[in-house]
Amino acid sequence: MKFNIRTTVLFFSVFFSVQLYAQKQVAITIDDIPNTKRFQKDGFQSLLLKKLDSLQLPIAIFINEGKIYETDSVSMNFRLLENWVKRSYITLGNHSFSHLRYSDAGLTVFANDIYKGEAITKELAKKYSKPLKHFRFPFNDLGKDTLQHKEIENYLTQKGYRITPYTVESEDWAYSTVYEYYLAKNDIANAKSTGEKYVKKTIEFFEFFEMLGTQQYKRPVRHIYLCHDNLLNADYLPKIVKLLKTKGYTFVSLDEALQDSVYQQKDNYYKKWGVSWLYRWMKSQKEATAIMKKEPDNAEIEKLYDKITKG
Repeated sequence: MKFNIRTTVLFFSVFFSVQLYAQKQVAITIDDIPNTKRFQKDGFQSLLLKKLDSLQLPIAIFINEGKIYETDSVSMNFRLLENWVKRSYITLGNHSFSHLRYSDAGLTVFANDIYKGEAITKELAKKYSKPLKHFRFPFNDLGKDTLQHKEIENYLTQKGYRITPYTVESEDWAYSTVYEYYLAKNDIANAKSTGEKYVKKTIEFFEFFEMLGTQQYKRPVRHIYLCHDNLLNADYLPKIVKLLKTKGYTFVSLDEALQDSVYQQKDNYYKKWGVSWLYRWMKSQKEATAIMKKEPDNAEIEKLYDKITKG
């Protein structure tokens, strides 16, 4: 059988595409940057940023500029944000100014919060020759109904932003609250146990969503992991990364992950709750709800989180 040049190019294109999609890949994204309260407690250093420097992985961050004003060390907080932005491995994203729930705030207030939340970041992005084109909703709340969803999508498109999805999330915010609670009480044993449970549960969530993605699309999808700027991740994210590597994952940038065709699909979920995009793409929300019930169980940490935060 003879192969002409066009056939040969097509063959290798298909071959390498199949090989690429056969790999397990993930982009790590971190919300609520910069954690200025933690920064102050840790002697004006970001322990998480130091760990990320050593990991040498592409990372996307989503910035709440309002956090710069949460402590009285505004100038130092500004420098902290700039330290995040200037890292070559960092991709920038807007997470709004004050972390409002869009479904409660409504279009006008929320749009103003988006605009307010890009003022400093845009200047820093320009200084370090980086784009600012990604937006992630606080609480992953895209609106309470179809109208709210469409209104904000149109606004973000006009602003040049792309809504940033995620496929894997393991409630690190709850584990972090419990972890820091035990550390504050000098209960090192329970703090360590909480950190280890976070790692274990995160790997379980990866396994669950890897299986779900493969079932849905007959191949591994490029996952996007959502976590937050906190002490828990400073101490335990490196361990999660190490375990994912042993499971065959490679780490890609957010832009590389978004090149996967799954992210071109229509979002069919029109409620305010933050759920994995693997559910949002499902045509039947009844099916999605049934599958959600099979997720790894975080009831124990949620109960502890509620007890700590609600007294």
